[in-house]
Amino acid sequence: MFSLVKSVGLFGMNAFEVSVEVEVSKGMERFDIVGLADIAVKESRERIRSAFRSSELRFPAVSTVVNLAPADVKKSGSSHDLAIAVAILASTGMFPIERTEDSCFVGELSLGGDLRPINGVLPMTIFAQRMGIKKMFVPKENAYEASVVEGIEVYGVESLSELAHFLSGDLVIEKAPPYVPTEKNTTDLLDFADVKGQQFAKKALEVAACGGHNLLMIGSPGSGKSMLAKRLPSILPKMTFEESIETTNIYSIAGLIDKSAPLVTERPFRAPHHTVSTAGLAGGGGIPRPGEISLAHNGLLFLDELAEFSRSTLEILRQPIEDGKVTISRASGTVTYPSNIMLVAAMNPCPCGYYGHPKKKCVCTKRQVSQYLSKISGPLLDRFDLHIEVAPVEYENISSAKKEEPSSAIRERVQKAREIQTERYKGTGITCNARITSELLHEVCPLTDDANTLLGEVFDRLGLSARAYDRILKVSRTMADMDGEERIDRKHVAQAVRYRCLDRKYWENG
Repeated sequence: MFSLVKSVGLFGMNAFEVSVEVEVSKGMERFDIVGLADIAVKESRERIRSAFRSSELRFPAVSTVVNLAPADVKKSGSSHDLAIAVAILASTGMFPIERTEDSCFVGELSLGGDLRPINGVLPMTIFAQRMGIKKMFVPKENAYEASVVEGIEVYGVESLSELAHFLSGDLVIEKAPPYVPTEKNTTDLLDFADVKGQQFAKKALEVAACGGHNLLMIGSPGSGKSMLAKRLPSILPKMTFEESIETTNIYSIAGLIDKSAPLVTERPFRAPHHTVSTAGLAGGGGIPRPGEISLAHNGLLFLDELAEFSRSTLEILRQPIEDGKVTISRASGTVTYPSNIMLVAAMNPCPCGYYGHPKKKCVCTKRQVSQYLSKISGPLLDRFDLHIEVAPVEYENISSAKKEEPSSAIRERVQKAREIQTERYKGTGITCNARITSELLHEVCPLTDDANTLLGEVFDRLGLSARAYDRILKVSRTMADMDGEERIDRKHVAQAVRYRCLDRKYWENG
């Protein structure tokens, strides 16, 4: 007897339809799985046999052949266990195969017949909904995550026995209620109200948050670079629903979903240690998994002690920053993960940390300073929109009882600036000023005559690259948005240039 059940496979972020075909026929008892299945899929034979026995279900004592179509696409993982088991049950006549026609099944079986949660359920469910599937059967622990998707009924299943009796009409499984995200309380985030002084640095971080710009902070130890960066999430704008879904897809594949709140609604903050490998940062593995760059998608990637990262690891960042995606190629295929990130980095100016300090003497030689700074290549430095020096905090500031501006007030201004950008770029796929394409750059960045003259003088005097010119123009656009002005004025260009000249102090004179 022949039966066919629908399932979904996943390679990277690419979901694809898998048709589980089962033929049960007379002959010597055997159980074969074909269709370019990897070891994990083939091992499902023993899991399924044991699950049948534990669930007191009859496994056919005849020839059983399972084909996972299409046969030219590699199937990996244990997510097809449930679909194979259901197809076998249908082949034995336990229930009419018609009961599964509009359904899709994913899940890993335990030897005891229970269903274990799997990674990547959200992108699988989104794909199933687009396929026209009406019902999605997933492990109970994944049901909350899958219920984020509208237009498809989600059923959380605890065991193979439960599902078998549901399909045969002997049991009722309630569909999972749609997940409705609630706004998270942001009071647990570190607040800028705790930061004394550092007005110039705070303003730079606000500009970066408004336009989604990359930021590099240089300063001596204890000046507050890390403290400032860790408070940046408290002023980032709210995520749109589309951004939440994109980011949640990545976290689902990586197995980092919060079961109690499966939809990522706060912008990610990732801060890998400087010993991270290139694979840890960009992603990798036999079946490529997302790395820190992709896990920070639509959020913030913070690299503390930037010069301590290996040069090869840092150079990995160049293309993802420019293209907004990471492509990983393996023999089994190519995977592309999105990486629209805001990169914030902090570093000391020299090995001892006190080069250029107004009061403490640097003990490094000029050669040591030069070698230390040379760990940051010119092309990578060029990709930072803002370069700022974080000066040591003065006693007058740190001892002051004056209350500083809270993050909530700064976030209101950031949100207002982002809403201007959202309206401007509606329908273009651009989310913020940092993502303006070269085709739209001059159209959306109109300059006054004074601003154009100043930018030309700066370009010639500083010998800027074309990329640096574009980034100054984008930051100027953000400055104008913060002032609520449509045209970019001279003061906006001047402010943007002020945030861009630090490389001349250190990299040319270090």
